[in-house]
Parts: sequence; C-alpha cells; structure tokens
Amino acid sequence: MKKNKLIFLGLLGVSVMLTTSCNDSFLNVENPAGEPLEEYYTTDAHIQEAVVAAYDPMHWPDWGLGQYNALNIDAEILGDDFWVGGSNISDMQNWHKLFNYEGDANNTLSSLWTVDYSGIKRCNDVIKYIGYAAGNLTDTNKKWYEMQARTLRVFYYNMLWHYFGNIPFYLTNMESPYKAPQLKADDVYSQLIVELEDILKNGDLPMKMSKTADYGRVTKAFAIMMYAEMVMYQNDQSRYATALSYLNEIIGSNQYQLNPKFGDIWAESGEWCNESIFEINYEESISERDWGSPLAIGGTVLPTLISPNSWPGGDGWSKGQDGWGFLPVRLETYALYSDNDTRRSATIWDVRGTDYTARYQDTHLWLAKYRPFDANNANCPTSKNLNYNNNYRYYRYAETLLDAAELSLRTGGSETGDAKTWLNQVHTRAGLGEFSKATLDDVLKERHLEFIGEGKRYWDLVRTGEAAKVLTPDKYGYRTNSWTESKKYIPIAQGELDTDPALVQNKY
Repeated sequence: MKKNKLIFLGLLGVSVMLTTSCNDSFLNVENPAGEPLEEYYTTDAHIQEAVVAAYDPMHWPDWGLGQYNALNIDAEILGDDFWVGGSNISDMQNWHKLFNYEGDANNTLSSLWTVDYSGIKRCNDVIKYIGYAAGNLTDTNKKWYEMQARTLRVFYYNMLWHYFGNIPFYLTNMESPYKAPQLKADDVYSQLIVELEDILKNGDLPMKMSKTADYGRVTKAFAIMMYAEMVMYQNDQSRYATALSYLNEIIGSNQYQLNPKFGDIWAESGEWCNESIFEINYEESISERDWGSPLAIGGTVLPTLISPNSWPGGDGWSKGQDGWGFLPVRLETYALYSDNDTRRSATIWDVRGTDYTARYQDTHLWLAKYRPFDANNANCPTSKNLNYNNNYRYYRYAETLLDAAELSLRTGGSETGDAKTWLNQVHTRAGLGEFSKATLDDVLKERHLEFIGEGKRYWDLVRTGEAAKVLTPDKYGYRTNSWTESKKYIPIAQGELDTDPALVQNKY
C-alpha cells in the first residue's frame, strides 16, 4: 500500500450529490449530522475535510459521469503521436470526432466540464467556510487552507481554459439561477494569471512537501509550473522573464532532481521520486470504484483503456485482464527515437509479434508509461480492470528544465549558457550525447521525445504555431480534416447550452 493518505480522505466527513447540467453541475457538500453548514464548518478538523474534498475531483476525469476523460488521452488524441483506437470508430465517438476536428455539442468532453466546475465549487466552499471557522483557526492554518483552495481553483480553471477557452467565470459560488458571465479566453487568462501571481507572492506555499502523507497537496513548485505553462500557452511575452525567474527558484532550491533512469519514473517505486513535482494519486487497495460507481475513490482505469485486448499473458500482465485498445502509438512516433535513446522502451511498449485480438487502428505499440502490470492492481477488492494504482504524473522536473531552457532562449539568453545546461541534463539522461548549443528547435524536439503520452505535445503545437502545419490528414485515412485556428477551443456540450441560453458556443 502506498504511504500517501490524501486519497483516502477524498469524501471523508462529507456526503455529495451530483447533477450534470450547468446550473447545478456542482457538488453540494452537506454535513451528515444535519446541522447547518455555518455551524459545522467551525473547527479546524472540519475545514480540513472541506480542503481535502476540494482535491477529490482531480481523481475523476479518467472515468466519471459516464465518460472516459483520462487527461493524457484527451490531449494526445488531438495531436500527432497516437491514434484513438477502441473497438471501432464509434467506440468513444466523441474522441474520434475530436481527433478528426469535427467535434460538436454532442461529441465533446462534457464530463470534464462538469468535473472541473465541481472542483471550482468545492474550492470556493473552502474559502467561504474558512470565514465560519476564523476564530478557531491559527493564522498559519487559515492561510494554508486558503492557499490550497485558491491554487486548486486555478488548476481546475486552467483545464477548462485550455480546452474550452471562453467559459463562465466566478470566484464566489452562484445562487439561483446559477449563471455566471462567460468570459473570453484572454480575459480568463488575465484573471487566472494575476491570481497565481498573488499566490506566488503571498501564499507561503512550501516548495516541496516534507511529509509523504502530504504528497498530492499543491506546492509552490506546482503553482510555478502552472504559471509557466499558462504564460507560454498564452504567448505572453511580457511575463516570460517572470516565469523564468520562478522556474529558477525551483532549480535553485535543489529540492528536485532528474531521476537517474528515465524508465524508473513510471514504476510504482518511482512515484513521488525527486523528479516528481506533482502527481494525482491512485491506490488500488482501498478502491471503492466498481461498475456503477465510477466517482468513488481508489484506482485508475487508465492502464485498461490503453492496453491490448485479449492479452495472452506475459510481460508482467496475466491472461484475462484485457485492455480496451485505446491510444495505440503510431509507427511514426516509434521512429522518432534513435536506437540509443533509453526513453523509447520506457515510453513505448512494443508487442509486435505477440498474438492478441487487434482492435481499431492497432499498431501493436502501446504507451508503456501507464501500461498495466499485475502488481499494480493485485490488492484491489473490487474490479481489477477499473482500479490500477498508477499515479498520474502531472509535472516533472524535466519539464521545469525544458521550460526554463525555452524561456531563456526566448528572452535573449545565450545558446551556450543556462539553456544548454538545462537541455543537456534532460538529453544526456536519455543516454544521448551533449548538444554544443541549445536552439529553440532543439528544446521543442526534446519536449516532444520526453513527454510523449503525457498530454503535452498538442498544446506545444498550438502555442508555437505549428498545429496547422502538422495536424493534417494522414496517409491512412484516419484523420481526414486539418486543424485550423477555429479548432483551438472545443465545443461546449449541448446540455450546458440548453441550461443557460446565454452561453455562446465556440466557433468550432
């Protein structure tokens, strides 16, 4: 069993009621004893319950509200390294439609919208409840709980901003009729980036958690990585230098280092290693998730989603634990790696020559980073297929180094200075020789090879202006449409539009 306890507490002390339409697509937290909220949330212990409950929606996207939305799959299907797969083109039709840039209000990431707004609602609740308990909280704890809630709220909004762009925005929970102003994407960014700057300036978040029981809580390093990610995606040149200075704080802290072996990051023993800045925790031994209860705490379904069907047994995975065949790796992606790049075997599970039931778009190449192993669901008390303990690696120190290298070059840094040092740390860890200098092309290529399957590539193509050049029809006839600027923000679900007629659909 993992040492981390945060996941155990996701719903402790609260009961939840979930509906999916926009006006009430939030979690209503109610005290099981029945006293009014303003009486219940008056103690430190009860505020802690609300804080931990605000983390819980992080665990939901891979399967929640009748839809699979594993965060890496959602992003990778929009890019150029994977196919969608599944049993056929109608299996997870919304993914196939989005892959071909023909999504619509009925084929989009509808549950991701609901999940993230649920998280926002819970974060707003924490901030409100702190006021109820103010007299019973130390100043230190009051600030600590508030900063966690504010940082998490940016996380949930950041997800919505990346995918949907033009979204309802509010910092205080709504009352009937539950409608908030829909901001343009640039205005959402402006709100969030200022919020992050205030958090980083005044939040006193620790750069890294010192206790394993707190692994999974937000840190200053987590907030910095979000800041850099958002500034770079927005191409906000006015903040490049600030983002670089923040990244230098992570590097200069010496609290994070690259794991010596890239492949070891993805083993259970590699979870929360010194390279890990943030992970979303999953634990199979306390899994409540089963068919009919997808939002329950416990394990992740991701390894089942992205593995072969009718597996004959072997390679650490027994016969009878069949995968669903989503996200097969393209042959062209495998060819990107040189033979001596150690990341290839750690990134791509090559089972060419193994006989199993091939599903749609199968290449016999699969994502090794989150592949299934018997050991990763051995202690699951419910459905093993739905509950692996693979933590989702959200930010790694390798990304800190490559972000810093890129921003250094974009702000006039020398090609033989810090950017080269940071790039070479990542590059040589993969068993490759050093660069004599660092160029933007080198850094972006390194990002591609380093983060395949981690949901980074598509956003890099969009922000660097390469998407329209790269995301075009393929020779296999799978993707027949090209990406255009109008595809940057995916459609808002029809259910949300029906609930709030004031919502304006993205011009997809």
